[in-house]
Amino acid sequence: MSLATEERTAATEAEPSKSRAKARILPVWLRRRPAAKSHRVRATPREVRWWVGVVWLALSALLLGFVGHVTLFGALQHSRSQAIGYSQLRSTLAEATTPLGQLDLNKELVAAGTPVALLQIPALGLTEVVREGTTSTQTRQGVGHRRDTVMPGQAGASVLYGRQATFGGPFGGLAKLVPGDSITVTTGQGKQSFIVFGLRRPGDRLPAALAEGKGRLTLVTADGVALAPSSLLYVDAALKGTAQETPAPVFLTKAIGPSEDVMQPDSTGALPLLFAVQWLLIAAILSRWLTRAWGRWQAWIVSIPVLLVVGASAADAAAALLPNLV
Repeated sequence: MSLATEERTAATEAEPSKSRAKARILPVWLRRRPAAKSHRVRATPREVRWWVGVVWLALSALLLGFVGHVTLFGALQHSRSQAIGYSQLRSTLAEATTPLGQLDLNKELVAAGTPVALLQIPALGLTEVVREGTTSTQTRQGVGHRRDTVMPGQAGASVLYGRQATFGGPFGGLAKLVPGDSITVTTGQGKQSFIVFGLRRPGDRLPAALAEGKGRLTLVTADGVALAPSSLLYVDAALKGTAQETPAPVFLTKAIGPSEDVMQPDSTGALPLLFAVQWLLIAAILSRWLTRAWGRWQAWIVSIPVLLVVGASAADAAAALLPNLV
């Protein structure tokens, strides 16, 4: 290498150091300020996918739990409630303490959910314990008796509510009934027989007014697609024979709450649903975290049973918000 080439190389290497030295000797107000670093943290695509996975996992568990509840768990709850109600009703019938009106033997209002009758519809193969009250809570246990109407078999119109699809769907087959089918109801006054004389929907012609001393039974449920009904179905049946003694009512229709009317949800079910969804989200987050800590298959083995149980609990809380006839 020639002497001239070496001098050029040395000069080139010295230029950056001179520039840095020059920058150091500049006054503070002339120095270039470094670019400010942004403190905003943006979510990386991986983090977004992680949270999307959490939400998807929670929704999947809730959906599976709801399907399982409608097809299996709700029916099991209904069967258990019916078994308990039948045992209670059989005891009160044997002891002659079954309520016959709006008041019990102690002259107090009959408690909501009290078994008051046994409904049998041979054409549908249906045997159902009837409980007092028609809120969503009562119809989750089975058929409910509207409290402002007389008991079946007494003089006047008695009205029973039942669900179409959920919690056993005891009234899901009412549309199959035809005029002439028989209905039997056993109460504290004995066994009463009714004959179906008509099926109707809102807007159809109402039955004729009852004559004095006559009785009628009306069964009410949702009508249309299961879980998405578009109307109501009424089945009217006339009492055969003489009406039983009818206690005087102590309250009328205006005294019952809105939640006891047709297609009304249970307003008290919102808070349990909120807590159930929170636990479901926590379970989904832990499941996603375990896939990183333990591995996918190990995490799924532990997480799936927990997610199914929590999802079923959330689905049960959600089902409580469904209208009382769905």
